[in-house]
Amino acid sequence: MRGSLIAAYGSFLLSLTRFPVAFAWETSCESFALQDILGVNLINARYYEANSTVNITTNMSSIDAANLPAFCRVQLLVTTNATANSTCYTEVWLPDEWTGRYLTVGDGGFAGGVNVGELALLAVAQGFAGVSTDTGHVSTEGSGSWALNDDNAIIDWGWRALHLSIVAGKEIVKQYYGQDLNKSYYIGCSTVSICLTLHSLKEVQSFPDDFDGVIVGSPANRQTYLQDWGVRMSLNVLPVGSPQFINASTWEDVIHPEVLKQCDALDGLADGIINDPRICNFRPETLTCRPGQDTATCLTLPQIDALHKIYSDYYEANQTYIFGPYYPGGEAAFPDGLVGNETLSIALDWFRNFVTNDSQWTIDQYNPSLIALAEEINPGQANAVSPNLTAFAGSGRNGKLLQYVGWADQLISPSNSIHYYESVHAFMISETDMETADFYRLYTVPGMNHWLAYRAQNGYGANAFGSVEQASTGLPPLSYDPEHNILAAMVRWVEDDIAPTTLNAVYYNDNQASNGIGFVRPICQYPQMLRYNGGNQSSPDGFDCM
Repeated sequence: MRGSLIAAYGSFLLSLTRFPVAFAWETSCESFALQDILGVNLINARYYEANSTVNITTNMSSIDAANLPAFCRVQLLVTTNATANSTCYTEVWLPDEWTGRYLTVGDGGFAGGVNVGELALLAVAQGFAGVSTDTGHVSTEGSGSWALNDDNAIIDWGWRALHLSIVAGKEIVKQYYGQDLNKSYYIGCSTVSICLTLHSLKEVQSFPDDFDGVIVGSPANRQTYLQDWGVRMSLNVLPVGSPQFINASTWEDVIHPEVLKQCDALDGLADGIINDPRICNFRPETLTCRPGQDTATCLTLPQIDALHKIYSDYYEANQTYIFGPYYPGGEAAFPDGLVGNETLSIALDWFRNFVTNDSQWTIDQYNPSLIALAEEINPGQANAVSPNLTAFAGSGRNGKLLQYVGWADQLISPSNSIHYYESVHAFMISETDMETADFYRLYTVPGMNHWLAYRAQNGYGANAFGSVEQASTGLPPLSYDPEHNILAAMVRWVEDDIAPTTLNAVYYNDNQASNGIGFVRPICQYPQMLRYNGGNQSSPDGFDCM
């Protein structure tokens, strides 16, 4: 399926090519030598002919394909701090049929590894020169042990390695093709999952000249509060075996069906998908156990109290706002997410290695004072919360930002995306004469979990629309035109000044394209919601954004 889709939009890519090049690319690649890029060392340059086997695995991702266009893979070592003798490993992939565009893709969680899957299927397969970095360390997504007592490594992870790799990559592109790039883009999602989106918003706020267009999914930009919220969500139902504990079968077989019973049809169609949970006033009390009832089929009063906390904004005792709520609809993924999970590898490693410098710290030691401590330290300067995007979006730069979030996100509250969008919107109204929709649009995706943190079960809904970790996990967009592919939509917005309205996403049966198309539906621009209009349930025409 993936190969046929790539072949199908080959002519589309060629039509976008603005910088045709007629060099002997294999010779140019394997004889490539850097010309005076301070702090950048070339490790290797290897040429891959069109449709040759590309089989590469890193700690971040892998690619095993034989249907890619021809490209040159350039491997680099970039100095991030000469005094500390620190470096990051970076790759730049350079397609023969280059469109003049540059695409940066991120890592996920604490992963230290180049995102080769997205360099292949988002960058070179669509004519972009692509760059990705290990952010200065080698590790899996869930392991942050490398950060213990190493502020320099944390800064590399937080922003420095990516920014320096972007700068180096742009110069590599210029030297390889003999001309400057035309436009620069970023695409990524989250930070506790597949793609380090805190980087993208950090870049927009701190280095507004790096990108012309940025696509972010469910950003973890409020990093210091996010990890506190994650622990707090889990502690609402812990310890295991306590009166308030909710096990996996209760989430999936008791709570989720009741959520659907109360809320599913509010958007006009009872189909197992809550299109906008903001209109759902879920009442868990309807599940209260009666005397003598089997507790496997109902909820105790402590469990109901826990649910009220989970579905509410999180405030500390002094009424300081910390983070948004979970929304009804993502319960089937909770047991593997943050609710009731004692291991919480991301949060544990955050507090152990980034905040307390105590490798033995456990979540039962959590207390609210750690929020203030994390804010004071701001590890890696990773927070990206400034609402002032004028340097990126103003007349001198005219940058564009597309953001998306799944309503059933079980790792980062969808409210976080809304909170950031509204803070930018309010700032632009009060401080500028700019219109937010002219440069920043947020899309909410019904039924989608925290993107592909759970690759086998990323939610029941139309959730494939050309973003990161989709094609590489069997979920390519239905088409690579701007109506179905968010990257093409961004390109058209930046280069042709045609702003996207809705996107059409596809649900593949069992979340695998090889199983066929289940349905195609629009993704609405916030604050609109998707409503059924009585038409074909499998077609975008059957739904309206209202």
